[in-house]
Amino acid sequence: MADSMDIDDSLYSRQRYVLGDSAMQQMAQSAVFLSGTGALGVEIVIYVYAVTLHDCKRCEVWDLGTNFFIREEDVHSQKKRVEAVHSRVAELNPYVQVSVASDVLDENTDLSFLKRYQCVVLTETKLSLQKRIDYFCHSQQPPIKFIGCDVFGICSRVFCDFGEVFEVSDPTGEEPKELFIQNISQGNPGVVTCMDSRTHGLQTGQSVCFKEINGMSELNGTTHQVTVLSPYSFAIGDTLSFQPYAHAGIFRLVKMPKIFSFETMEQQLSDPRLLTPDFSKPEAPLQLHTIMLALDAFLEQHARLPNIGSAEHLKTKSVLHKHSFTSCCAHLQSSVCINQELVRSVSCCARGCLSPLAAAVGGIASQEVLKALTGKFSPLQQWFYLDAIEVIQPLQSLPAEEFAPRGDRYDALRACIGESLCLKLHKFQVFMVGCGAIGCEMLKNMALMGVGLSRCSGEICITDPDLIEKSNLNRQFLFRPQHIRKPKSTTAAAASLEINPELQIDAHLNKVCPATEDMYSDAFFSRLNLVVTALDNVEARRYVDSRSVSNQKALLDSGTMGTKGHTEITVPYLTESYNSHRDPPEEEIPFCTLKSFPAVIEHTIQWARDKVSFIILFYFIFLCTHYCCHYCHRMMAGETMEGSFQVIKLLSQRPTQWNHCLALARLKFDKYFKKKALQLLHSFPLDTRLKDGSLFWQSPKRPPSPIEFDLDDPLHFSFVVSTARLFAGIYNIPHSEEQLSYEAVSSVLAEVEVPEYKPAEKHIETDETVKKPDQLKMTVSSEEERQAISQLQEAINSSFVTPERLRMTSLFFEKDDDSNGHIDFIASASALRAHMYAIEAADRLQTKRIAGKIIPAIATSTAAVAGLVSLELIKVAGSYGFELFKNCFFNLAIPVMVLTETAPVKRTQIRDDISFSIWDRWTIFGHEDFTLSDFMNAVKEEYGIEPTMVVHGVKMLYVPVMPGHNKRLKLTMHRLIKPSAGRKYVDLTVSFAPEVDGDEDLPSPPVRYYFSRESESGETA
Repeated sequence: MADSMDIDDSLYSRQRYVLGDSAMQQMAQSAVFLSGTGALGVEIVIYVYAVTLHDCKRCEVWDLGTNFFIREEDVHSQKKRVEAVHSRVAELNPYVQVSVASDVLDENTDLSFLKRYQCVVLTETKLSLQKRIDYFCHSQQPPIKFIGCDVFGICSRVFCDFGEVFEVSDPTGEEPKELFIQNISQGNPGVVTCMDSRTHGLQTGQSVCFKEINGMSELNGTTHQVTVLSPYSFAIGDTLSFQPYAHAGIFRLVKMPKIFSFETMEQQLSDPRLLTPDFSKPEAPLQLHTIMLALDAFLEQHARLPNIGSAEHLKTKSVLHKHSFTSCCAHLQSSVCINQELVRSVSCCARGCLSPLAAAVGGIASQEVLKALTGKFSPLQQWFYLDAIEVIQPLQSLPAEEFAPRGDRYDALRACIGESLCLKLHKFQVFMVGCGAIGCEMLKNMALMGVGLSRCSGEICITDPDLIEKSNLNRQFLFRPQHIRKPKSTTAAAASLEINPELQIDAHLNKVCPATEDMYSDAFFSRLNLVVTALDNVEARRYVDSRSVSNQKALLDSGTMGTKGHTEITVPYLTESYNSHRDPPEEEIPFCTLKSFPAVIEHTIQWARDKVSFIILFYFIFLCTHYCCHYCHRMMAGETMEGSFQVIKLLSQRPTQWNHCLALARLKFDKYFKKKALQLLHSFPLDTRLKDGSLFWQSPKRPPSPIEFDLDDPLHFSFVVSTARLFAGIYNIPHSEEQLSYEAVSSVLAEVEVPEYKPAEKHIETDETVKKPDQLKMTVSSEEERQAISQLQEAINSSFVTPERLRMTSLFFEKDDDSNGHIDFIASASALRAHMYAIEAADRLQTKRIAGKIIPAIATSTAAVAGLVSLELIKVAGSYGFELFKNCFFNLAIPVMVLTETAPVKRTQIRDDISFSIWDRWTIFGHEDFTLSDFMNAVKEEYGIEPTMVVHGVKMLYVPVMPGHNKRLKLTMHRLIKPSAGRKYVDLTVSFAPEVDGDEDLPSPPVRYYFSRESESGETA
């Protein structure tokens, strides 16, 4: 990976979208020294590049519950941890060089060996040694970046020191937006107003550059600092001497480098700069800073951490408190009020380890390593503390024996949450949907915690229909190169069993959707304790959420986009659900904009994406192959058939050899990039004006310029070849590499006759509200239809139309297979269209991201969200109260983390004394002769309100105003609903008359109607 040519895009594409190629190159040329391969160290090491692993400790049983790379045979043979971890880290990525060191690192070690590293990361290291190594790193020229990390039970910290002057090239990592200008005033200052009331998202002090301005052209190519006036306008300085603004123009945020300054750890101990993740307890970071320094002091003095649950450390004046806090507090420049309960909680489980907390902190620390190596994103300044105090708050009254070690792999977890809660986790029945990046991390966390053990009748059921692709390997760490094209779910299950053989995992290859409700039925959900979503799309999340709510099951949701991540916890009767809030719908590009008036590169890429879909996804293959004669006779009889014109068009253009494919591609070039422009300029000449007198061709409309075909232009050549390859793939036409050469292609194209452009009087849509027409239902003239019938009849009468010759291959757009030419077509077509409309083209990588709707992803944020949501899993198992659950949003690039309480469930009022929430469900038991009238009376008797409307799915069972519905009151529910065999109940939607005439009907929770009382014990839906 010495230059951008060597970046393996098939492996790194998602990470490239987060970091960029420059940062990737810097990472590839950097070396990291990481000390400590325990719970935290192993979470960090899998995300960095050339790395030296250092550790002196040997594998213990304890490690099996905290280190996912250590196996039982490593413990039995007392292998050094670094040796056990080394080979498993090395196999993750062939591009990463992994070496090991096991020499003692202490106060007497000569630190000069660290000069060959760009970053040093310490875990499980005494504070005094951390300070010494940090000072050494800080003193070097250039400084060696230093990161110190620790996890003590329920508390963790990260410390960063990148030197006195650390330059960051891109503080946020956000893609700068280009926005159109509505107006620029002549004044001091001049005021820029955004078009269509679009918000600019700028901050005062930032800089923007201008281009394509008509009138006030002095601004083009210049950069100006802004002063924000409103969300839609900003000032840029004196414009009085400039020409008056006429129209058009675009501005774009200019990213400016930022300098960060760091102090040494020794300096920062007394006056720490702290990041606050939970604003409900703003005092926590400084308190944790003091408490963890006291633990460091205790460790220095006793060469151990406080004993697990030891009585001496549970007293208010514990050894920890007496010997450590006085000196720690005295050195702090800010006063701190120590919470004695927090001291007690941290002290009694400091020896333990919550593996999800280690995973979350490992992801955060790993992102800081990447910042240190690349200078991209804003670094942490300088301390970050994350605690899981809510996990142990309800456990304070448990006896010390609950937390005592038992000599098994769960001792580290047990030290924090106790034996009883461990057993609940072992017995848990979990259903996880999705086994991608988050799914792999969740399985790893659950394996370490012993969630769903076979000996305890627990189980983890996972499902994912996808196969493993090479691009997955970069962040879905349970998968290896030999697993490519194998199912994600079964592979992830096997890898999880290697981490913990005691697990019970049932792996499926199904989607969870209405079509699989027979498999994932209410009866299936009734056995579960928890649902976990590890999905990458909103609709799937909404469906799984609706199934969880209707079955009153807790759900843990999480997601990432680049360095951003979120977690959302849904708990029956306590919280709102995922469906309780909806993001605004994604803004659609108007059809006329895509077809004729692109303004930005996203428009040309989407146009090219639509073209490739139209070429490769034929809806008419079956008709073409089997029913041509039948089709023609029906058309000749005067019958109008949907799609007929399109079918015949395909037949008439069908190539039979590679040369035909090239010729067809050459004609497409002229159609798309020459004739289209000429026709637009014929229909709307450059001086065309609208009714109000303004120019038709003004921002955001761009007048096109016809492109003359030039085979010597690499972009033109790429378009023709990639288009020809698409046709060849569909029509099963073979071609060789030799036929793709410049010489071979040019000789074929020299013989192609390209018809001259003839202006047409055709309607070009300019209304942005008009939707794209259905290609199958487009009307054609009688003359076109007559010609189509004639062409089809001619084809049938010749020997051309045979099943063999008409057989086509249905292709599907695949963004990650470079051999299919799909992205080659989109990249070339999009760039040509951009050139035609004077739009700055995108490179291939950006084109692939936009066309494939690829979500940028990086393993650091995946680890963080999975760790945070796994902490909430423990709380669900313990049936914790509402106030102890936490949702989270973070952006590791800035960095910011915000932990908040979950949204409390809302109640809908029906009447003064009747209300319900999303979790409520009313129940009515019927029998064979139970009528609709009986049902309505039963609802009134049971719940105090009489229904006025009853609906089953989309079928209206009873609506008083509907003709004949009153007669239905005497019909049995069985007859009205017509349940399938074996169905025991249905969920009905019921509403009630409003208290005031004219108001809307009042809603109710779902009403579950059982066809008999015996049905309840054997629920089937």
